[in-house]
Amino acid sequence: MKRSLLILLLVCLATLGGYAQKSPVDEADMTINNIPRKGQRVSMQLDNRRVEAAWLKQLSEKFGSKVKNTKGILTMDGVIIEEIAPNPIRVISKVDASPTGTAVWWSIDLGSAYLGKDATPVQWKSAEKYLKDFARMMYREDLVSQISEAERALIASQNNNAAVIEKQNSIKKDIDKNKLRKTEIQQQLAGNAAELQQLNNLIDLNLKEQESSRGDIVNMRISLESVKERMNKIE
Repeated sequence: MKRSLLILLLVCLATLGGYAQKSPVDEADMTINNIPRKGQRVSMQLDNRRVEAAWLKQLSEKFGSKVKNTKGILTMDGVIIEEIAPNPIRVISKVDASPTGTAVWWSIDLGSAYLGKDATPVQWKSAEKYLKDFARMMYREDLVSQISEAERALIASQNNNAAVIEKQNSIKKDIDKNKLRKTEIQQQLAGNAAELQQLNNLIDLNLKEQESSRGDIVNMRISLESVKERMNKIE
């Protein structure tokens, strides 16, 4: 039962994930410090704070102190991203909330040109793959989180079901105890009725004994009077 429920949850999550796991990358301009810049943007249907933290973590782990974060604007000078270009490049990046979730944008100065779909098509494709790989990683992490949450919910549901069953068993035990107590009380009542009948019989017997005793007293009085009378007749 547990396995079938878990499989159902996973299928549902996978189905939802299939609709959500789209990472469109487009060319987008953004003004940074009052300077308009051409750049590349990937969109994800995920929480803005999670994506921003993950993006900063990825860049920081790869480039360390070269990542400068100024009010959410990330700047990296003289870094080498092998997936994009073999020579040092300059990167400016920003993560923003979008109507459908979150967008990661960056502008790349390749030294000889700025990254552009038409101006630098090879580097554009490489940078596009880099962003898409990041987006796929975020989606996978999100699904893993959903699966863990679903498993916790399943375990909580099973524990609750076990508690309900245990409560039913406890109620059944109380019913059995009640029935046993009822039987004991009925037996006590039956014994009490028999004892009452016996006492009533003793009372009836006692009444008969009293009646007999009163008869004896009368007879003794008659005998006594007879003896006295005979005594009085003695001359």
